Amino acid sequence: MTKSELINRVAERLPYLTRKDAEIIVNTIFDSMVDALVDGDRIEIRGFGSFKVKNRGDREGRNPKTGETVRIPAKRMPFFKIGKELYERINQGTPSAAALQEGGEGL
Repeated sequence: MTKSELINRVAERLPYLTRKDAEIIVNTIFDSMVDALVDGDRIEIRGFGSFKVKNRGDREGRNPKTGETVRIPAKRMPFFKIGKELYERINQGTPSAAALQEGGEGL
């Protein structure tokens, strides 16, 4: 789903809002989330998941083309952890890992 499709869905579900109003709402939510992450805050949306920023230290890596060792600087990376309810809805009807480990059918 694209941002534009999300805006259209909001406008469809709330017919008293114009598409422009729906766009303002979606942009405000995303901007607020970005601002929170930039400030180092954690975002938790119950039933969906949580977002936070993890710090990755500097490290050595290799250029895959030349094999040369290169220094990769430290950086902050956004991280998403799926919520239990969303995980269960996505995996509804799929075989569980326990059933597969016990030799059950699934693949």
